[in-house]
Amino acid sequence: MAELVVTNLNRRFTGVSSTTARLVPHHATRYDLALAGHALPGCPAPVSLARARALTAQPPPGRPFAIWHVRRNSEMRAALWARDVLRLPIRIVFTTAGTHRHSALPRWLMGRMDALIATSDAAAQGKPHLRAVVSHGVDCDLWHPADNRAVAWAATGFPGRRGIAAVGRIRPSKGTDRFVEVMCRLLPRHADVTALILGQARPQDRRFLQRLKDRVAGAGLTKRILFPGEVAAPNMPALVRACSVLVPLPRYEPYGMTPLEGMASGVPFVGSPTGAFARFAGAQEAGIVVSEDALVPQAEAALDTLLSDSARLAAISVAARARAVREFSVLREAEGVAAIYEALWAEG
Repeated sequence: MAELVVTNLNRRFTGVSSTTARLVPHHATRYDLALAGHALPGCPAPVSLARARALTAQPPPGRPFAIWHVRRNSEMRAALWARDVLRLPIRIVFTTAGTHRHSALPRWLMGRMDALIATSDAAAQGKPHLRAVVSHGVDCDLWHPADNRAVAWAATGFPGRRGIAAVGRIRPSKGTDRFVEVMCRLLPRHADVTALILGQARPQDRRFLQRLKDRVAGAGLTKRILFPGEVAAPNMPALVRACSVLVPLPRYEPYGMTPLEGMASGVPFVGSPTGAFARFAGAQEAGIVVSEDALVPQAEAALDTLLSDSARLAAISVAARARAVREFSVLREAEGVAAIYEALWAEG
């Protein structure tokens, strides 16, 4: 019998997969947990959906029912099939990060959940069965500052003495073009800085990628604005902590983990006003959030200030790490989610 089933039905390792992988090891030490679907790093070996249904066909010892925690439309459908068609004794918890108005199907699916957890106040707006707002957290042991950032950067093998990075899919919604534009304006004044675009473009975004490369070539910066592609998840923490600043400039982001991973690594961010970025930054002590209507010049100016003032960069780096540990640790998230499980079980 399993007390808790956590689903991961997407074969690709996405942002949702990453947030799931951070929580499962913590809850696996507390509950009889089964991961259903595809494997996740650092998590128990997965079982099939059929096996997950078998493990929750009867209430687990000492519990009135098992809980299935889902995070995608396909996972909501699978859990509803188990609860409403097969009549298994389960309750369904769904985590939502989206701040946009969902289409009819996900709205209907969310309306059938037993409890919703929102990752931010914005994501909570208008959602049914909301139990709590629990921010996604970052593993502050895995993501930690470099002992010596200059040495860490040299170890990456990339040119220059310092690095700036944008992390994520190469596509318009992620604002990769905005990052390239800022770098084309900024880097001529900072000869020791190399900019990295860490991500891949989907087939439908290949022309977009080529336009970015053409812009970089036209600026004469092909050796300083690099496209290394997607970096394997185990290698990302070391690369992030080697950077001086992260620059996430998406046009839309439901939540956004990249700034938090940087903050935990002692790397501040300059970001667009989306997701939970403003909350991460606090009173601009952990990062700088620029306005949408003057994004490129403001991002350029903020980066120029940080790269030109070593004392300011050092201070904001220390503050970023402290804020991540204090406010956005994965341990806080794990406790917040567990409180929802316990409340459901107590209600019977």
